[in-house]
Amino acid sequence: MIRACRFLAREAGIVQYLDLGSGLPTAENTRQVVQRINPQSRVVYVDNDPTVLAHARALLGRNDRTTIAEADIFQPLAVLRHPVVRDELDFTLPVALFHIGTPHHYLGDHAAAIMQTYIDALPSGSYLTIAHFFDPRTAEHSELAHKMEDKFVHSPMGSGRFRTRDEIQAMFGTLEMVEPGLVLCDDWWPDGPRLAPLADVRHCIVGGIGRKP
Repeated sequence: MIRACRFLAREAGIVQYLDLGSGLPTAENTRQVVQRINPQSRVVYVDNDPTVLAHARALLGRNDRTTIAEADIFQPLAVLRHPVVRDELDFTLPVALFHIGTPHHYLGDHAAAIMQTYIDALPSGSYLTIAHFFDPRTAEHSELAHKMEDKFVHSPMGSGRFRTRDEIQAMFGTLEMVEPGLVLCDDWWPDGPRLAPLADVRHCIVGGIGRKP
């Protein structure tokens, strides 16, 4: 998320961010990273967890360029029509849409269609960022992905689907992928050389950024 924010704020020049399923705002969340680079950046978080909403509203009360909207992120039309989203973001200008660590909590078979509704609403020059639990379909890591999926589904969280590369890539529709494309999150423009092997679980989450022409 931090590396994606740096790229979008510094290199792509994006100043509007719609962060879906943001969870509890913490240090080095979207707003801190992008507003450090450009203080004029505007961030709208979207969540429907009452604890998240209460904490975020208290924390963000001092930041007039960051707010939160209460909505179900898997109901894209409700999100896009939300008055906070419409008031705070200008959809005639590029928007960075974040679905980071969230789409795998949708267990149905329409994830690509849900994402396409968001993509259709974005203006030209916008970006979509996704990070998603991943079933690599390899002898080394596929069994681990299945075990983790079962553990997530039967935990208090209740969800965590490990999709294949093709399933996750389909969520970007026809967007132009930013290099290096859809890769392990650790391989998306790392901050430096890797000095130790990746833990097995880190082979089971991928991410990428797509641009709308």
